[in-house]
Amino acid sequence: MSAPSKREIRKVVLASLLGATIEWYDFFLYGVVAGIVFNKLYFPTEDPFMGTLLAYSTFAIGYLARPFGGFIFGHFGDRVGRKSMLILTMLIMGLATIGIGLVPTYAQIGIAAPIILQTMRLCQGLGLGGEWGGAVLMTYEYASKRERAFYASIPQMGLATGLCLSSGVVALLSWGLDNEQFMSWGWRLAFLISVVLVAVALYVRMHILETPDFQKARESGKTERKVLPIVRVCKEHPGNIALGVGARWIDGVFFNVLAVFVISYLVQYIQVERTSALTIVMLAALIMCPFILIAGRLADRFGRGRIYGLASLLCGLSIFPSFWLMQGSGGNLLLIALAIIIPLSVFYAGVFGPEAAVFSDLFPPDVRYTGISICYQFPGFLVAGIVPGLCTVFIKWGDGNPVYICLFTMVAALTSGLSAFIIQRKHDAAVRRSGLDDVEHI
Repeated sequence: MSAPSKREIRKVVLASLLGATIEWYDFFLYGVVAGIVFNKLYFPTEDPFMGTLLAYSTFAIGYLARPFGGFIFGHFGDRVGRKSMLILTMLIMGLATIGIGLVPTYAQIGIAAPIILQTMRLCQGLGLGGEWGGAVLMTYEYASKRERAFYASIPQMGLATGLCLSSGVVALLSWGLDNEQFMSWGWRLAFLISVVLVAVALYVRMHILETPDFQKARESGKTERKVLPIVRVCKEHPGNIALGVGARWIDGVFFNVLAVFVISYLVQYIQVERTSALTIVMLAALIMCPFILIAGRLADRFGRGRIYGLASLLCGLSIFPSFWLMQGSGGNLLLIALAIIIPLSVFYAGVFGPEAAVFSDLFPPDVRYTGISICYQFPGFLVAGIVPGLCTVFIKWGDGNPVYICLFTMVAALTSGLSAFIIQRKHDAAVRRSGLDDVEHI
């Protein structure tokens, strides 16, 4: 089989990045408005703490659904192909997001409102659960082995651009509308414009080819085996799954602390205006993009697990001065921006950039979609989905002091750093045994 042309690779990169951006925009849009809109319109209580906690509980439901999406679409992605699953997940995610923008409020239909909202959030989680694995594998499996971390980091930028778009759109609506307009119908526009973005992404994805690695696996008959991919990967690669899950922890914790929870924290505890808080997160996401690509390049050069592990430890160490700076800022937006942008845009990018390649290196092509989906999505609920709600509880325990949040993040960083360094050690050993510059999997 001939190597893919540069034109084919560019088309795949565009399809993966565009789709990932829209998927993350849809998913994080919910998190952005959960603590400032949904707590009032869908979970009205006399206690603001309980309203926010209930709103973030539905945010966690999306993470709970993601493992199921990963299992379902990972299975068919390893059996049928990456491309068809990417199209299907995009449809599911887009329809669910548009549905959220149309759900009546609690005041209009009572208890049915939060139930419908949660159902749409579940569908979002299912879609993203299958989307991530396919998007990163399209670029990873098209690239040469020496550039796989860099190319797999390109769709990872979708998280940053999606967060930037979601924060930016909500900030723009919040700035351009008065509070009554924003709470009445303004926030819905952010969800409804998703229909245009989804249509564009679907068009691009319909015009790409299947990955070379999957075609080879299909031609060799490996995709036709009777044993289910999830059974095979759990039976043949349990240690690698455990390492991937361990490495995943800091990603879910750190991001949801400094990009999701921090918005309600700044509004409620630092008395920062909602629009300002959203704008800072938007800028952090925008600045993150080039650092994700830089981290991918460094990972190809110095070792994917090594860069991931070092960045994990930097994330854990930086969370303490970050919150200290926000607490002592006196509302100064420059200090708050520095406290968020440096750790999130630089250190976290060192984790998220190489992450797809780190997980993909753990599994052979015929079970890779399933394997990386397990590593990324299975721990998502425990290490990511509950983080905003858990931080809300931690800050309550500390009477406004974020020390428990910082300690929780540091534990996650140590766990992920150790797992990543072990992955790097296994990769180096596999290279020595093979006598090659790189290996298909470890």
